[in-house]
Amino acid sequence: MARLPRIDLPGIPQHVVQRGNNRLPCFLDDGDRLRYLHLLADALLATRCRLHAYVLMDNHVHLLVTPQDAGAIGKMMQRLGRNYVALFNGRHGRTGTLWEGRYKACLVDSERYVLRCYRYIELNPVRARLVDDPVAYRWSSCAANTGQRPGSGLVPHAGWLALGSTDAERASAYRTLLDETLDDDTLAEIRSYLQQQRALGHDAFRAIVEAKTRRFAGTRPAHRPPRPTPTTGK
Repeated sequence: MARLPRIDLPGIPQHVVQRGNNRLPCFLDDGDRLRYLHLLADALLATRCRLHAYVLMDNHVHLLVTPQDAGAIGKMMQRLGRNYVALFNGRHGRTGTLWEGRYKACLVDSERYVLRCYRYIELNPVRARLVDDPVAYRWSSCAANTGQRPGSGLVPHAGWLALGSTDAERASAYRTLLDETLDDDTLAEIRSYLQQQRALGHDAFRAIVEAKTRRFAGTRPAHRPPRPTPTTGK
């Protein structure tokens, strides 16, 4: 049975994750990471996608991207993945696949949910215990989104822009949000919608997505509930 295409709407941000095959590293050194970011910038420009946040971990990548056209993120990831694998294999004398199947992506609603995804992405190195302060991690957008370095091609989402009237106010307000820990329920919700590739947001947002795509946009339970044990009367 053919796989259904991903839920995709222009103008709606998507949280994208791509993992190394068998959870093996997709970056072996900083040279790999620099090349990936260069190719990412090229792919964004070629497909008219807007990048809001990112993090490069050793064996996976998170991106928060808004496409201007339907299907643009698929084209961006195909171009980026193909070009990066060719460079990675040539640089390290290897052949074969690098990525673990297809990337996963979910649509993201409004500033409330978009800012949660900003934080989820940029706090990855803290959850992995690589750094105590997310700004200190070189290979993410956190330093740019907190005003510590130039944006490097980032396009602020409207939700980030609403944090203040100047870039300095926004960066300060966003830093305050980063200092607030994402609770376990929020982490689980983001992971569930990403894993099932649905639409993360309010019920009204999912209803709009379902009306436009004619696809179910909510998540389903990971396992069927257990059947009740039959009882016998005497």
